[in-house]
Formats: sequence, C-alpha cells, structure tokens
Amino acid sequence: MADTNEQARGETADETPGADGARGADDFSRSRRIAAWQRAERTLWRAQMDRSIGEQLAALTADADTLTDLGQPVDIYGGGVVAELEQRIAELLGKEAVAFFPTGTMAQQAALRSWAGRTGNPTVALHPLAHPEMYERDALSVVSGLRTVHPTSEPRLPTADEIREFEEPFGTLMLELPLRDAGFVLPTWEELEAVVAAARERDAVVHFDGARLWECATHFGRELPEIAALADSVYVSFYKTLGGISGAALAGSASLIEEARAWRHRYGGQLFQQFPAVLAALSGLARELPQLPSYVAQARMVAGALAEGLAEAGAGWFRVHPEPPHTHQFQVWLPYPPDVLTQASVRLAEETGTALFRMWVPAGAGPPGISCTEVTVTEAGLGWTAADVRAALGEFLKRVTEQERVAPNP
Repeated sequence: MADTNEQARGETADETPGADGARGADDFSRSRRIAAWQRAERTLWRAQMDRSIGEQLAALTADADTLTDLGQPVDIYGGGVVAELEQRIAELLGKEAVAFFPTGTMAQQAALRSWAGRTGNPTVALHPLAHPEMYERDALSVVSGLRTVHPTSEPRLPTADEIREFEEPFGTLMLELPLRDAGFVLPTWEELEAVVAAARERDAVVHFDGARLWECATHFGRELPEIAALADSVYVSFYKTLGGISGAALAGSASLIEEARAWRHRYGGQLFQQFPAVLAALSGLARELPQLPSYVAQARMVAGALAEGLAEAGAGWFRVHPEPPHTHQFQVWLPYPPDVLTQASVRLAEETGTALFRMWVPAGAGPPGISCTEVTVTEAGLGWTAADVRAALGEFLKRVTEQERVAPNP
C-alpha cells in the first residue's frame, strides 16, 4: 500500500497530495472536504488538521501558561520544556528515561537499531500491517540495515504459539498496540503477557509501537505503567490520539535512551528548537488523556448504533470492526466505491451540518468493490445518542443511493 494511503485513512485523512485527481473526485476537492468538516455543527471528531494556522496558534497558546513556565528560555537542542515533557512521559509510563523525537518513524529506527546492536541480531519480528511495513518506505532495511520477518499475516497480533514456533531467529519482537490497519485491534491482557513471555523464551527483546498506547488502558483494564512494563522499550506519539502538532517519545532504560539520543542525532533529529510541538504535547496530555476512557465507551455505543442502523436499513453486506471497538477508533466497511461514499459523506456534512464519516478508501482485504473508513470518537462526539447516530446514518445512506445513481460507469 502506498504511503499516501496512511494519509487517506487516519488522522491526516484529507492531506493526501493529488489524491483527488486519482479518485476522479474533482468536484469534491480537498478544500471542499475540509470546508465541509470545518462547518459541520455536529461531528464525532474535530481533526486538528482541519484548523487554520490562526486557529492552531490560538489553540497552542490558550492554556500554555498552565503547562509550563513561559518565562523560561526556549529550548536549544533539547533541555528546558523538552526535558519537562520527557520527565512527564517517564513518570506516565514508569520508565527510567525518555527521549523526545520529531517523528515516530525516527524514534523506532533509533530503538530497533540500538536493539540490533545489543542483541547481535538485526532481524525484527513484526506484523506485515505494522507501520514500518506499510508507511515508511522500507526505512528499517534501507536506512538502518535491519531485516523484518512476519510471525503471522492474520489481521491480529501474533499469538504466543506463533512466536514460540516461528522458524527464524529474531532479536526484537515489535508489537503495534493497537494494530491500526487491522482495525485498531488489541489482544487480551493475558494474550499480550503470553506473547511477551514467548519472546523472552527466545532471548528476544520486546518493543511496543505505542503510537496509540494511550487509548489501550481501557481494553486491557491496566494502567499505563503496567502495560509499558511488559516491553523493553516503548514509543508513543503526541499527534495521534493526543491531538498534538507532531513529535514522539521513546522510553526505556537510561543506557538505551542514551544510545537512542546518539542515533537521533545521526538520523537528523537533533532539532534546534521544538517548543511548539512540546507545548502541544503537554496540552494533549492534560486535555485528552483523562478523557480517553469516555471516548472508548462512546465509540462502543456509536459502533453498536451503526451496526443496528445498517441492519435495519437493509444495507446488504457491511462490517463494523471490531465490534465492540477495542479503542475509541474502529472501521466501517461497505460494498460501494470509495468515491461514492466519500462524496455522500461530504454532502451529508454540507447539507445537514452533521459529519458522520470522512474519507473512504478501497478495503485492504476482502472482495473487490469493498470500501473502508475509520471512525474516531473524541470530545466532539460525546453528546451523540444512539438515535442521533442512526438518524445521521439514514441520511448518509440516502445520499449514497443518490450518489451511486450519478456515478460514472467504470
């Protein structure tokens, strides 16, 4: 899958360069879509990339004086407010040390490259749907000289038996929690413990791709330190889930993080100043993190209402996955072309002021003609009732039928 598909499917849903022409949806250009999402009076999620520069600046400064001492000097190659954020993450995850990185791709490169040197094995076991395999242009091999293997290709994380019985040796097991492209899916807590134990039996270290680790606590019924304690290193994102500008953190032992900082410099991540991204991260921790359990509960209600509404409408084959959602994000699959569904989604927002779905893309699995979208529920969606969801779905399906009538034949 091309890199642009990440943008079409997630937080950056409308950022795909040139995607409109490829989809033949000139009448539903990026600017029109963004305008529809911005003007919608009711939505399940307000995306930070829908904001103008002015709105982003206002949001950044709104509570900045409650997050840190604004009279302190700006950070210079780290330190200052950057160090404050690193200490905050170390406390939240219960890890000895943390380093701030400009991107998660770089953070995981540094972690996995460091583990390869320490274990003497450059092979990383991970899922073929994991972020490095899907969206990073083979960076693990091209940039860091690592090799990847796949203990399973099932749309879920590997089981303990699959790890234990895998025929090839590996130095690091990387687990993406949740596995986004499989539907934001998670194992049970007992399954996760067993997988980690199986890796340890093979003398492998365990790294968590925790870009969305923040939202996993409800499903596992565990606090973040207990979850993070299972892994030797953990990466977390500040723009996924927390709504920050950018940035990531890598957490682990003091010696690992010291080495990762050296790799960060080599990879070009020793930025002169980072305080805007850091302030946005601190704001997200204060604003979003405490609300995540309520988002997950609401997402489960929304998913159930969508499934009921689709069944009652006689929509034919459909899929709400997983049901119930493991986090505050899940997938909906429908048997229509993505153009038809995206355009119906835009029209619903324009004509009713309600935004139910955003971008649709061809489903990554299943028969031809199936499209998929990701649904995210945050603070904006907490006021919805099941009746609201079903009513919006009914209006959406009406526009799907209308749009299908006018869609050009392939």
